[in-house]
Amino acid sequence: MTLRSQAYDSFTEQLLSRQIVPGQFVSQRELVKLTGMPLGAVREMIPRLEADGLIRAVAHRGLQILHVDIGLIRNAFQLRAMLEREAVRGFARTATDDEIADLRRRHIETRDTARGGVTPELLAAAQKMDWNLHDRMIDALDNDLISSIYRVNSIKIRLIRNEDTRMVPELVVSVMEEHLAMIDALAARDADAAETALARHLDSAKQRAVRI
Repeated sequence: MTLRSQAYDSFTEQLLSRQIVPGQFVSQRELVKLTGMPLGAVREMIPRLEADGLIRAVAHRGLQILHVDIGLIRNAFQLRAMLEREAVRGFARTATDDEIADLRRRHIETRDTARGGVTPELLAAAQKMDWNLHDRMIDALDNDLISSIYRVNSIKIRLIRNEDTRMVPELVVSVMEEHLAMIDALAARDADAAETALARHLDSAKQRAVRI
């Protein structure tokens, strides 16, 4: 990886871990300290962050981190729905029976365990399972451009989730069941039903987000 790419990855890690907060103003020197990368790499990273909508230059004030508001929520979830609806229909055609069976087994196991109580470890695993399923369906399209656009939008979605819609213990069972409805449709190779289940799942996440 280039130093610019390393700086970008470090920035997004700091952003999602809340070391940098939405709407915050930062200087290039502060970004050097936050990312642990040299000033040259940080300067090269900034145009990419601006192009991705993660940061913007404000005259006389510096660099402002993406601010979470209703406009971002609407736009990010609309783009997510457009991309994932295509992805889930494609996944209904291309996913192997073994992969779908493994997804179903792990989701049932997580759901059933959560009914007996959600530990921090289980919560983290459920959140990762949620993200991984959506990422997997996108990558199964085998389109680098779509994957790149989706990854940037996913950062924004996860930033929104850090505000209010991240996985919490009381959501684990319902999220697993929403996924299972989609997985069952995938197993039946029913693209229409899979898309419908996905839409319901995304709408649930969006409704939680608009309550910020």
